[in-house]
Amino acid sequence: MPRPTMTSRLCLLLACAVSVAIAEDEAFNGRWIIEALGDNGGRALWLEVNGAGGGSISGSMVGAGPGGQLDPIREARVEGGQLRFHLERTQRRGPGSVIRTEVEAALHGERLVGVANRSRGALLWVGQRAPVIAERDDGTWREGAPVELFDGKGIDGWHALRPGREDGWYAENGILKNRRNADVLVSDARFWNFRLQVELLVHPGMNGGIGLRGRYEVQLLDDFGQPASDHGNGALYGRIAPSVNASRRAGEWQAFDIRLVGRELTVVLNGVKTIDRIPVDGFTAMATDWREGEPGPITLQGDHGAIEFRKIRVTPLTR
Repeated sequence: MPRPTMTSRLCLLLACAVSVAIAEDEAFNGRWIIEALGDNGGRALWLEVNGAGGGSISGSMVGAGPGGQLDPIREARVEGGQLRFHLERTQRRGPGSVIRTEVEAALHGERLVGVANRSRGALLWVGQRAPVIAERDDGTWREGAPVELFDGKGIDGWHALRPGREDGWYAENGILKNRRNADVLVSDARFWNFRLQVELLVHPGMNGGIGLRGRYEVQLLDDFGQPASDHGNGALYGRIAPSVNASRRAGEWQAFDIRLVGRELTVVLNGVKTIDRIPVDGFTAMATDWREGEPGPITLQGDHGAIEFRKIRVTPLTR
């Protein structure tokens, strides 16, 4: 007898989730942290659902659609115990060029199991409810011993998101640099509440990011002189726009001073506080670690252009 495929096993799990007991539609509501069971380039997923059981359903998803960004869920409904919706992205190739991703999920006990049917193949996943993180940046946190994540010599203390691709990053004259299409670099050390100080230089047209706990991306971008946006330099990518654009020109060193306590984020860019203790709702497109209630790594994105780092220091915050 042939072994069941991953797709058939998930379909069976979806069927079991429905047959055991068709949950109340309201049970789909809330925020879900999601582990990919198939190849998703090492990325985690995230889903928010509102309004199930009460009429119109809305929400958003990270990690399933093209590019993995935060996408609104469309035409969401619950049918026969299954939540169904789709994501879509309009491509730049021309009008009418839309990529559509169909998603379906069912509750199995406390888990949400699902599949995203994408053009490059089905992605299977299992989620659980996002944890309650009640800690606040209320002035009671104290700095511990700083941890230098870059020693100016190499990438000791780091690994590539996909094993064997560490050669995309290298040190030269005390500077950490990336090669073309470098993989995401992940710190071996994991952190919870912390202060992160980074000095970096972006090259013209560059686009990258710093992942906090491996879940929330602070955007890095050559955008000097442009309006502040949630896709701009120093933004929490796709979620929180900086109050002002404090970027320097490409080719100039820039300084980030970032605090993350619980879900509260503060960003100081080049001496200007641009995000002040604003709650982070959930994952961004750069998320690689789905266990939101646990410490996570610092991650560096290097596949969107040239970037240089000369300082990466993490100071844990404790009470």
